[in-house]
Amino acid sequence: MSNSAERPFDTRAFRQTLGRFVTGVTVITTEIDGQIRAMTANSFTSLSLEPPLVLFCVGKATRTGQVIHRASGFSVNILRHDQQALSTYFAGGWKEPQSPPFSFVSWSGGPRLDGCAAALGCAIESIQEGGDHWIVIGRVLDLYGTEEACPPLVFCGGRYTTVRPAGPAEGVDLTYLISGF
Repeated sequence: MSNSAERPFDTRAFRQTLGRFVTGVTVITTEIDGQIRAMTANSFTSLSLEPPLVLFCVGKATRTGQVIHRASGFSVNILRHDQQALSTYFAGGWKEPQSPPFSFVSWSGGPRLDGCAAALGCAIESIQEGGDHWIVIGRVLDLYGTEEACPPLVFCGGRYTTVRPAGPAEGVDLTYLISGF
């Protein structure tokens, strides 16, 4: 699938192509002017180990995108495989009259979603332009993880899914890749 100079760029094909990449599902939370803001994001990644930096992207036209410059920090809440309802709710796609049950815990960087699989509390390091999105870079201040092992909620091909842990025969040592670049 190539894009020639004679044709306009096909944004739908671009979105479908990106949809083939499996991403984890997170809920980004921040507190601005005493109000908790939360949004579902799969545009989250680690950026640096030293210093510990992560980033997420937020659409400039979204409610969070319009106020993110007023935030001092945020938390990245990594969802468990059974938290699809929370992802849908914080993405704005919830159709039920009652919201799914959830609560927030006061925490470093931004409020933490109680019951998530893991979380990172961050101070905002910088916010960069990224087309129609803001690229929000955070310095990690705190880490949270549950004791129980639970598969994460993931998204691929326009659908929620999950991953299962590899069995003993399926485990592959990929540590050589870390030093290979």
